[in-house]
Amino acid sequence: MSIVGLELRRSAAVGAALFALVIGVAALYLTPGRWSDGYLALVLAAKEYTILLWAVALTGGAWLGRREHRARVGELFATTPRSRSRRALPTLIALGAGLGLAYLVVVVAGGVSLASTATYFPAGAVVIVVVGALSLVAAAWLGLGLGRLMPALVAAPLIGVAGVLLTFFTAIMRPDWLGAVLSPVYGSSKFNAWQTIDPRVTAALAIWMTALAVAGVVLFVGGTWRVRVAAVLPALLGFGLAATVVPRDEAALVAPADPIARELVCTDDAPKVCVARVKAHLLPALAPLARQGLAVLAKMPGPPAEVHEDRFDYFAGDRPAPSGDVVTITVDVDKHGGLAHPAAVVTGVVFGLGVERTGECPGSGSVERAAAYYLLGREPVSDVGVVPNTTGEDPELNADAVTLWRGLRALPPAEATARVTAVRDALAACRDVTGILTR
Repeated sequence: MSIVGLELRRSAAVGAALFALVIGVAALYLTPGRWSDGYLALVLAAKEYTILLWAVALTGGAWLGRREHRARVGELFATTPRSRSRRALPTLIALGAGLGLAYLVVVVAGGVSLASTATYFPAGAVVIVVVGALSLVAAAWLGLGLGRLMPALVAAPLIGVAGVLLTFFTAIMRPDWLGAVLSPVYGSSKFNAWQTIDPRVTAALAIWMTALAVAGVVLFVGGTWRVRVAAVLPALLGFGLAATVVPRDEAALVAPADPIARELVCTDDAPKVCVARVKAHLLPALAPLARQGLAVLAKMPGPPAEVHEDRFDYFAGDRPAPSGDVVTITVDVDKHGGLAHPAAVVTGVVFGLGVERTGECPGSGSVERAAAYYLLGREPVSDVGVVPNTTGEDPELNADAVTLWRGLRALPPAEATARVTAVRDALAACRDVTGILTR
């Protein structure tokens, strides 16, 4: 252990770990919106930034691996009674432990920011993080072996660049299961707040990373070319075993959902407002606004009674059947973990007039907007700046809606409400709404 301490104090192990720590924390906090949804999103973000940390680990290992060549002491150490493997052990421990711990600290640093907002912590996230740390250990040890094998000065940075390219291109290679085995960043592109990594994918990656780590150790301690060539064997065996473990079905490989994180959590009192469990911390801010929207819709007969988050999963394709009693809205989390776009919640509830729409049904944006804004009691305005993620629209759309809205305002309230209700009923029946407000 005293030799390990010397390695930590005098070698590049601590420097590489600190550099990885700084890069990882900076990458997280420069893009907080990517993981502010909760701990699942944080784990995926840390896994995604492994593309940078892998390069750091490979480069640090390769730089440290050429140390004996740089100091020209290889022949001198070969004359000592200690075997090569015993002399290499402290270096392996110092570098591997330093970089593995750096990855864990990066995730903990992000978790501290979520402690006051996120409430759902899946146990599977711990396994994903541990395997992420293992991947950095594997990169560090593989870098040690490659650095000893190629001790040229330019080898270390070139190995680091090769690591970035390797992790990226293997992540997007086809078939998907092959990328899931080979790349430590596979599956980290986030599409929704309840996305996770299938345990079989994590297990396959753990096997492959362990195989790479063993191959790196063999390269680093091997004294002959035969031993170094033998380093290919653990990599081949590991790949073969990982290939038998990794799933082949697309549902497990492409953006799988954590069913517990996705299930609805509702307010105790009525009218109920429900969101996915992973966003349960938003209910205190969301519920009053959603209920304001329900109160606006209550101006029509037969209004909906609940507001639910739209939990449609594009990859699963299992959108719930429409219900006249429920309004679904998009619920986003801002970069601080709070409710994003609170000013758009009421309009989001009212805009659809309480009707669940499908893409096959006809519609008229100007008619629907005029009807919604009549219920809201104010003149229609452009979606830009009101509806989240709206970057532009046809300028004539809102002008037509204003004209229709003014026509409604000129009618007796009972007649205007009846026409708005007729628009709602036509939308529910998937009929054309053109002309209903001006009949």
